[in-house]
Amino acid sequence: MDNQIALQKLNQLLPLAERQAALPAPLTELHRAVLHSFVNRGRPLTRTEIKQQWLGLDASQALTRLAGDDLIVLAADTQEIIGAYPLTLEETPHHVRVNDHTLRAMCALDALAVSPLFGQPAEIGSRCRVTDTPIVLRQTGTTILAAEPDEAIRVGLHWQPPQSCAAHSLCREMVFLVDAATAETWHAIDPERRDYFSLPGAIELGVAFFTPLLAKNP
Repeated sequence: MDNQIALQKLNQLLPLAERQAALPAPLTELHRAVLHSFVNRGRPLTRTEIKQQWLGLDASQALTRLAGDDLIVLAADTQEIIGAYPLTLEETPHHVRVNDHTLRAMCALDALAVSPLFGQPAEIGSRCRVTDTPIVLRQTGTTILAAEPDEAIRVGLHWQPPQSCAAHSLCREMVFLVDAATAETWHAIDPERRDYFSLPGAIELGVAFFTPLLAKNP
């Protein structure tokens, strides 16, 4: 699939940039601060920190709005932030080591977007959805420095409308596949709703999808 078509399709299913653009300016600022906090602190902002830094903002209302727009994910018990695409504190198959912090990405596409989006080298550890083969990627910006088993790794996207939270539905079907043959097998199960991309193609798609969410200057 052409990357521009894939980007349009992804934005239709999960219009994060459109939703952020509709926010009042303070909430846009808060959302971007949450994104940068994952990489800078190794965790999202807490409610206490939000109250201290955004004095004129009702933190509870702000987080309810961001979660309602599926721009962030809140813990069911504490109502603290635990995720903001592309990163999360929840357990996923996709570990990302960045800025001396070990985090999780919500999906394979998200994992590959972290290094170029935040300007930090990253190491990704994951597994092939089909074969369970371990996958390790070392990346700086849009460049893959090393890939294990090799650079034949693909990223598969199973297109489906997200449920109330895309992190718990759509994202779980965006996966690493160990090579082209495995990707073809995976694709053949549901060819109308599945596509796969090379590592450079997936990085390009992820960067194009997430870049509008981030402030130019962290």
